[in-house]
Amino acid sequence: MTSGKEILTKFGLEAKEEPVSIYPFSPVFRVSYGGNDVIVKRTQQKADNVMAYTAMLRENGINVVTPVKLPVDNPQKIEETNYVVYPFIEGEKYSGKETEIYEAGALLGRIHSLSPVTNNFNLLAYDVYDFTQQEVEESMNAIIQHAKKAEAEINTGLKGKLLESVRFQEVIHNAGLPHVATPHDFKANNLIFIPQPYLIDPDNAAWIPRIFDLALALLLFHNEHNTAPDRMITIEEWKLFLSGYQQYVTLTDKEKSLWKKAIQHVFLDEVMWLMAEYEEDWQDPVQRNLFISLIRVMLNDTHYSFQ
Repeated sequence: MTSGKEILTKFGLEAKEEPVSIYPFSPVFRVSYGGNDVIVKRTQQKADNVMAYTAMLRENGINVVTPVKLPVDNPQKIEETNYVVYPFIEGEKYSGKETEIYEAGALLGRIHSLSPVTNNFNLLAYDVYDFTQQEVEESMNAIIQHAKKAEAEINTGLKGKLLESVRFQEVIHNAGLPHVATPHDFKANNLIFIPQPYLIDPDNAAWIPRIFDLALALLLFHNEHNTAPDRMITIEEWKLFLSGYQQYVTLTDKEKSLWKKAIQHVFLDEVMWLMAEYEEDWQDPVQRNLFISLIRVMLNDTHYSFQ
């Protein structure tokens, strides 16, 4: 396994000692270069495609990090993993202010409005429509055990909702939904406010149904962020987010009709595994409260609409 010091050296960055990651789940290093701080982190397998896409966004006025100019390749592959060096962006973390929510929605709307109609950047294409009943049962067993150890009460009726999502995944797959190029994973901990939102992690960029990207923002906007409320965004906050988003994007009737199913599918894909895989998250009161909030919303059919 490549050490952090070796990674920095490959980029020509000074590293007298082994650097300490500022992110617990993957190596992310903040170091100095040319009198400024930079961030060194992993990026995805289609690194050059992502950088071409984010360069287009930047050229069109989107606040998004793009690679720092170095005397060596940036990004570059080190062993079997791609890494990139970005500028460190100074600013404020999201704190749940109404202006932040509105501006975040507007930023996502601008990003979606700039998408080509076809996958011109050859980004990773979303194709996850093969969940099984067994996967749901195994995940629910894990979720129930994690919640029990954390002394948290959850409504096990979630299993029925997830199985319902499994049954209609082919319907949504074959619906011909509009797709967009997007940085994806659009949530509060990937934004810095300067005071306008600045996207600091575009490395999950993908070609994906537009309402899936929007549903992910709805469900996990407050995920893993210590200055965000410990819950899913409220209906009123969602209206604020949408009021910014819809300045730039008009959703189709088909997208509106399949919105509820899209939320359930994204929950199945992104939230179920998050709850099942990481037992330690259930021990964290903030994450636990977020999970309980998400389950409650899924079961109560709370109406997060486009009105």
